[in-house]
Amino acid sequence: MHPRVLLKNRKSDRIATIDEYRQSGGYQALENAFVKNDPPPGDIREILLEARLLGRGGAGFPIGKKMATVPDNAPHPRYLVCNADEMEPGTFKDRVLIHADPHQLIEGLVLAARAIEAEIAVIFIRREYENAARILEREIQVARDAGLAGKNILGSGHDCELVVHRSAGRYICGEGTALINALEGKRANPRRPPPYPTTSGLWQRPTEVQNVETLCCVPHVISNGAPWFRSLALTESGAGTKVFSVSGRVNHPGCFELPLGIRLSELIEEHAGGMMPGSRLKACMPGGASTRIMPGSMCHVRLDYAEMEQHGYRLGTGAIMVFDHKTCLVQVAANLMTFFARESCGWCTPCREGLPYILDLLNRIEAGQGRAEYIEMIRKMCGHMKYSYCAFAPGAVASVQGLIEDFHAEVTAHIENQGCPFKDGQSGENYAGSHH
Repeated sequence: MHPRVLLKNRKSDRIATIDEYRQSGGYQALENAFVKNDPPPGDIREILLEARLLGRGGAGFPIGKKMATVPDNAPHPRYLVCNADEMEPGTFKDRVLIHADPHQLIEGLVLAARAIEAEIAVIFIRREYENAARILEREIQVARDAGLAGKNILGSGHDCELVVHRSAGRYICGEGTALINALEGKRANPRRPPPYPTTSGLWQRPTEVQNVETLCCVPHVISNGAPWFRSLALTESGAGTKVFSVSGRVNHPGCFELPLGIRLSELIEEHAGGMMPGSRLKACMPGGASTRIMPGSMCHVRLDYAEMEQHGYRLGTGAIMVFDHKTCLVQVAANLMTFFARESCGWCTPCREGLPYILDLLNRIEAGQGRAEYIEMIRKMCGHMKYSYCAFAPGAVASVQGLIEDFHAEVTAHIENQGCPFKDGQSGENYAGSHH
């Protein structure tokens, strides 16, 4: 059995209470940091850096390295922002973490705020997560009443006010600088650095933006140490556990906390219950909707940030969407592109014009109106996405690039047959993992 860290207090029918969280070691790190000043703010940053805790929101950037970019002489107030927007298709781990153990996130927020000496922490949460928002507001008050948040934490003289802010929506709000604009009541388009948010972010003050899962890791790292956290992973380059969201043609979809470096095949076969009856693995999205479609033949790959990159894939949010041999991947890519074209903020030309253009070509191919030259047109347009203002567009076309490169025969079959070869429930095994 693999150790559970983030989901160890998860119940089947209710959230964990503050008492249950404390019985499992919760708030011990916070009490030490505020009452004994052990570790002090600078040491918290160093421990997180030594632990190699990478951001779990998709980018995989080291949290300790980002914290280090907040200057020691930076003005106050300073802000910590928790990104709980989670609007990427297939990704639902943050909601599960909030519903399972909200005080884990609250302690993580207060400790991370302490590390950069921030007085205010804002939880930016999507409007559809109303239950999660209410849970957080209620439990934040419980933490305040216990002296663990708000003014004069545990009599230390240090403050950390926690605020829950409901987002007005849009996937682009998950991009850090667009999120900051949204918080300020502005159009939610990205800002291009410099300056970086850690020097001039929310209201032009130093601002750190981190994901829910990342912040949930912080108390455990501080309590147990960097070597312990690194030892949880199954690969030399990895550190910690990862909460994987698994959906699609598996028997037991859901969230599974497993060590970084576990093989994709083990996750699907042992933890997600294997493929549904009559289904055979054809492909999957290994890290959410903004990652490349991976052929089933690659399921031996270890789910680790570095190893995935070596194979040309991204772990992203760790959302595994599983497709069987009857799934039309042209339709999958078109469905995802419909989402991304709609959710683009429209700020820059490659994204605003390019995504609907690619979507139109995919829809034509799926409808039997495709031409051979469309494949090269799509490939060329995907290449232009790297010139966009932020990482939204390159992520949006990742699935399409995987489709064109690794399932070329399937796309070609749509064009040659003048229609989708999967319409009558036919198997797509002939097209699985075919390379151009």
